[in-house]
Amino acid sequence: MVMMSSDAPVGVMAGDRLLTGVRITGFRTLREASFRPGHVSALVGEPGTGKSNLLAAIRTALDPEAAPPAPRDVARATAPPIKIEVETVGGASCTLEADPPTMSRGAHGDLPPVLYLPAHLRSTRIVESHASAAPEAEAASRLFREAVRRDGAPDQDLEYPPGTAEAAHGLIAALEAWQRVELAGLVVLIEEPELYLPPQSQRYLYRLVRGLGEAGNQILYSTHSPSFLNVARLHELVLTEHDPTVGTRLFQPEPLPTDSEFRAYSEFDATRSELFMGRAAILVEGQTERLALPFVFRTLGYDPDRERISIIECGGKPNIPLIAQVAKAVGVPFVAVHDRDAPSGGRPIQAEQRLNRLIGEIAGPNRVELTPDFEGVAGLRGRKNKPARAWNSFSSLRPEEVPAPLARIVHMAVAQART
Repeated sequence: MVMMSSDAPVGVMAGDRLLTGVRITGFRTLREASFRPGHVSALVGEPGTGKSNLLAAIRTALDPEAAPPAPRDVARATAPPIKIEVETVGGASCTLEADPPTMSRGAHGDLPPVLYLPAHLRSTRIVESHASAAPEAEAASRLFREAVRRDGAPDQDLEYPPGTAEAAHGLIAALEAWQRVELAGLVVLIEEPELYLPPQSQRYLYRLVRGLGEAGNQILYSTHSPSFLNVARLHELVLTEHDPTVGTRLFQPEPLPTDSEFRAYSEFDATRSELFMGRAAILVEGQTERLALPFVFRTLGYDPDRERISIIECGGKPNIPLIAQVAKAVGVPFVAVHDRDAPSGGRPIQAEQRLNRLIGEIAGPNRVELTPDFEGVAGLRGRKNKPARAWNSFSSLRPEEVPAPLARIVHMAVAQART
């Protein structure tokens, strides 16, 4: 049995339709979760932490034609079983309550139409739509259908579906077409927009997604690609993790201070943005350390990729405080590794003292200071061709030859990743 009610005033601007709050109880892994969506929100976390469940819950609440929750959607030990609440800028709201097979959906005000792009449709028609969808959603859905048509195939039920790469580029084509029309006020839910796309296309698609948000739509997407994360907009991240006792937990980091935003934006490329995807990170000054440390892991019986530990080359010691600040903001445990730049018993120059102290203040006990520097600890002589010499020296490293400070770095990072 499905009971529905609606009370929608007219004359509400498209921007007033966008979501400001989402609260979910008892839906799959989302036993008790809430967050504040922005114009663009990126759901980031390991597989199985509830990103897709979050998108599905929002779609279920907003789309009257979506399949009602089934018994398998009910989280354990919850009463009432399922409750999904959404609110908009303009004060509209919707509350869906379900005790399958019974469901009630109370909608008040002008709710946004929703477009859902699940991962399993990326290789075919891209978007999941219904015949009775809102006019705006149907217009947007048509853009996607036209983008993946081949040889005059019908709009619906494609007889000759495109290949995966062609369909993925159809997503780009559809968003390009969307930019050319006046279509705003939609909530767009995308699972893994990066699927089947090369890095360059991923970066371009991210810019299209941002443009869609700036044009008065709201885009929420799950991703495992650094290309879809912007360190200068930490407040757009919704970090997910799964706790066996409480289910999915959501965390939204605070934005960086204004004076740090540009530096972060200029310093974080896709490689450094891998920081957001790891269980732990090691922040190092340069390429020499980044190339050598994987050999130290291997010699000690670990694989940093298997442990999901990112070794982040920070582009110099002065950048370590900034990147450590970002890691703390998003809750990624890290080990900051830096040179003392003075021998034991000696004093670094004043500028190095200040920088060492700043790193210590940010990292606390999660740092390893190398005396006098990495080359000294590793036994690398001379200043020329350091990365190549580190590669050659460490590639044949034996366990008994691992310097104690470097072994400490590895053990600290592994402990963080496994906690």
